Amino acid sequence: MRGARSLNELKSIYGHIAKRYDFQHAFITMRSDQRGRRLLVEHSISEGDAVLDCGSGTGSTGILAAMKVGGHGKVTMFDLSDAMLAVARQKVMEAGLQDRVAFRAGDMVHLPFADNEFDVVLSTYSLCPLYDPEKGALELYRVAKPGGRIAVAHSAEPRNPVVRRLADRVEDVAWRIPWLSMGCRSVSVLPALERAGGRLVFSKNIGVPLWPFFVFIVEKPSGIKTVNAARA
Repeated sequence: MRGARSLNELKSIYGHIAKRYDFQHAFITMRSDQRGRRLLVEHSISEGDAVLDCGSGTGSTGILAAMKVGGHGKVTMFDLSDAMLAVARQKVMEAGLQDRVAFRAGDMVHLPFADNEFDVVLSTYSLCPLYDPEKGALELYRVAKPGGRIAVAHSAEPRNPVVRRLADRVEDVAWRIPWLSMGCRSVSVLPALERAGGRLVFSKNIGVPLWPFFVFIVEKPSGIKTVNAARA
């Protein structure tokens, strides 16, 4: 696995590309990124839910979530990059959803939220650049309520070995251009969530052959309060 970028490097990268992130990510993924967002929102969120969009970026997933939770729900957009959140704020205002959305900045590996706080926790393409993806995933699990859902989309390795070798060579080049790679690499966090007690309720592989995504939803068991799962 390629070594993760530091937090300062990630802040710089995403600050540099914030205004063009939506176009760039959609172009590279041939718009499969938005398909992943729609799948997760459709299968995880209900009206009235309290939702954390973790690593919200420019708010593309959070806006879909805010539309679905309705007037009685709430979405908190959380991201490392103030520049990305600034774009998200503008998009939220243009969509007329500001009464349903709150914003907060910080590190996904150390979330500033209480245990068992949210009905749904979303992470779309935000675990891929983390310096500790498993710990970040366990933080998502920690802040989800018992009976709540953790909905994730992240980069995955191609299944075909020939395509995988080709993708690896292309990514070696892209990794040398930080604004292009965005610090993203393939990760695997579902096993950690299952070890913590999560139950897989939805999964799908999507995306282009060279850069596929794994989209899945894990349910946190009802009646079991997981305290400090990421610190266990």
